[in-house]
Amino acid sequence: MTSSVIKRAVPAINRVPEVTLDFWLIKIMAVTMGETAADYLAVNLGLGLTVTSLIMSGILIVALVLQFAQKRYVPWAYWLAVVLISIVGTLVTDNLVDNFGVRLETTTIVFSAVLAVTFVAWYASERTLSIHTIFTTRREIFYWLAILFTFSLGTAAGDLVAERFDMGYLTTGLIFGGIIAAITLAWFFLGLNGILAFWLAYILTRPFGASFGDLLSQPVEYGGMGFGTTVTSLTFLGSILVIVLYMTLRNMIEEDEQALLD
Repeated sequence: MTSSVIKRAVPAINRVPEVTLDFWLIKIMAVTMGETAADYLAVNLGLGLTVTSLIMSGILIVALVLQFAQKRYVPWAYWLAVVLISIVGTLVTDNLVDNFGVRLETTTIVFSAVLAVTFVAWYASERTLSIHTIFTTRREIFYWLAILFTFSLGTAAGDLVAERFDMGYLTTGLIFGGIIAAITLAWFFLGLNGILAFWLAYILTRPFGASFGDLLSQPVEYGGMGFGTTVTSLTFLGSILVIVLYMTLRNMIEEDEQALLD
C-alpha cells in the first residue's frame, strides 16, 4: 500500500507593494526629496555632481542588494531603494546636462527611448509589465531598471518645461498634476488599461513632485519660496520615515493575520 503526500501550493510572493493611496503619497515625497537632496549634496555640501553621483550610486547598489535579498515586499528595504534611486536618477540627468552639456530636449528624448526599450525587453521576456507579478529576480531587475529611467526621464522633462520653456516651478507642477488627474479619470471612467495608466502616472509624478520640491527649496529670485534644500529635504525625509513606519506595522499585522488563517 502506498501513500501520497499532498502539498499545499505556496502562492508566489510579490516583491513590491500594492498600489494604494499611501504608495502614491510616499512616492511623490520620495521624488521631491530626490530632487532637493541631490542639490543639497552636490551644491550645499560642495561635493559636486561627480563625487555626489559616485557616492550615491555606491549606496544605491548596497540598498538594491538588500532589497533583492528580501525576496518579498519589506517596506523599509523597498522605500530605501526608491528614495536612493530617485536621487541617483536625478543625478544622472544633471550630470548629462551640467557636466557634459547635453540639452534637456535630447535627454528627454533619449530617456524616453531607453525606457521604451526597457519595457519592450521586459514584455518580450515576461509577457507582462504588471507590478502585481514581480515574483522573480529577472522581473525585479526589469522593474528597477524601469524605475531608474522613469526618474531620469522625469527629471529631464520637468526641467525642460520649468527652465527651458520658462514655465516656472508652480506652473510646471500644475501642468503635470493636471495630466496625472486626466490619466486617473481615464482609468476610472474610460477604461484606460491599468498597467499603462500606472506607468504613465509613475513617470509623471517625478516632474510633478520635483517641481514642487524646487518651488519650496529654490531662492525667491529664482522663482522658489526660499526654504532651502536642507529644510525641504529633512521635512520630506521625516514624512517618509513616518509613513514607512506605518507601512511596516501594517505589514506585520497583515502577516500575523495571514499566519493565523494558514
